[in-house]
Amino acid sequence: MAADAEIRKDVQTYYGQVLKKSADLQTNACVTTARPVPKHIREVLQNVHEEVALRYYGCGLVIPEHLENCWILDLGSGGGRDCYVLSQLVGEKGHVTGIDMTKGQVEVAEKYLDYHMEKYGFQASNVTFIHGYIEKLGEAGIKNESYDIVVSNCVINLVPDKQQVLQEAYRVLKHGGELYFSDVYTSLELPEEIRTHKVLWGECLGGALYWKELAILAQKIGFCPPRLVTANLITIQNKELERVIGDCRFVSATFRLFKCSKTGPTKRCQVIYNGGITGHEKELMFDANFTFKEGEIVEVDEETAAILKNSRFAQDFLIRPIGEKLPISGGCSALELKDIITDPFKLAEESDSMKSRCVPDAAGGCCGTKKSC
Repeated sequence: MAADAEIRKDVQTYYGQVLKKSADLQTNACVTTARPVPKHIREVLQNVHEEVALRYYGCGLVIPEHLENCWILDLGSGGGRDCYVLSQLVGEKGHVTGIDMTKGQVEVAEKYLDYHMEKYGFQASNVTFIHGYIEKLGEAGIKNESYDIVVSNCVINLVPDKQQVLQEAYRVLKHGGELYFSDVYTSLELPEEIRTHKVLWGECLGGALYWKELAILAQKIGFCPPRLVTANLITIQNKELERVIGDCRFVSATFRLFKCSKTGPTKRCQVIYNGGITGHEKELMFDANFTFKEGEIVEVDEETAAILKNSRFAQDFLIRPIGEKLPISGGCSALELKDIITDPFKLAEESDSMKSRCVPDAAGGCCGTKKSC
C-alpha cells in the first residue's frame, strides 16, 4: 500500500506540475489515435476551450456511439476535454461526471463549466467534476448501477491496482452498460526496472498491463470478453527511455467491455443495422471485427448478438437466429464469419501496413495525432 501511495504521488506531480501541455510528453503514448475522427466529433472538439484542449493527455478517442441522453462517467478526466465533448453529445437530458485525483487538473476543468454551457446553448450545465480516486468510486459518492457508460482515456495504466478500477467500473455501470476505454498495453510482463521508473509511469508505460491479462481480469469481474476497437504502436522519442525499455513493445488500444446480461441469444444470429445513429447513419464500426452497414445482413457470434440485444444498441438492430428469415429490401449480405482479432499488436501492425500502402490525408488527427488514410 505504501508503494501504491508513492506511485499516486509521483503521478500527481507529473500531471500536476511537470506536464503543462501535451507537447511536454516524451512518447506518443498519450497523443495517439488509430483512425480518423468522425466529422460530427471534429465539430464538437472545436467548441472545447483552448486551455482545456491543451491539457489533453489521452491515448485514443473515447467517444463511443449512441450517446443521446446517456449518463457517462469519465475515469481520470484530467482537464476535462473528453467530458466537455461528451456533454454536448449526450445533450441536456444526459449527464457527464469526471473524476480525477489531481486537484490542479480538476480546477482547470471546473473553470470552464459556464463557458461550455453557454457555448452549447444549455440552460444548465450537465457536467460535474469530482476530486477523487478512480479505484475508490464509492468514497467519491458514486452509486451502484448509476451510469450507462464509463469511459477512460489512458489513465488505468497509472493505477497500480487495475482489477480494483475495473471492479468499480463494473459496479457503477447499469446492466447492459459498457466501459469504453483507451489504454496502453505491453507485449510481455514488465520487468522491475520498467515498473519502478518514475518517468515511464508518468508516460503511461511503466504501469501498462500485459495485453492478455485484460481478458483474464474481465472474466473474473463479470464483463463480457474484451472487444478490440483500435490499436496503434507506440514510439519512444528518448534514447535513455529506449535503453530502459529494451525488447518490450507497447501499444495504445481501445477496448469495449460490456456488463453482460445473463439472458441473451445462445446461438449465432443474423443482424441488420437499422441505421440512424448520429454520426454513423449509414455505417457503424462497432469494433475491429464488425462493421455494420445500414440494411445489410451480418452473421455474428453468440456474444456479439447478446451484447447488441441487451445494450443501448438494442433498438438499432434487427436480430434473428440463423435460419429465420429477416425482412430486407434491396440490401446485401455479409454472412461469412471471419477470424476474430483480439491481439492489439496484430491489429496495430495490420493498420500500419495498410497506412504504408496508401497516401495519408489530413482528415484524422487531433491533439498531435498521426494522420490516417
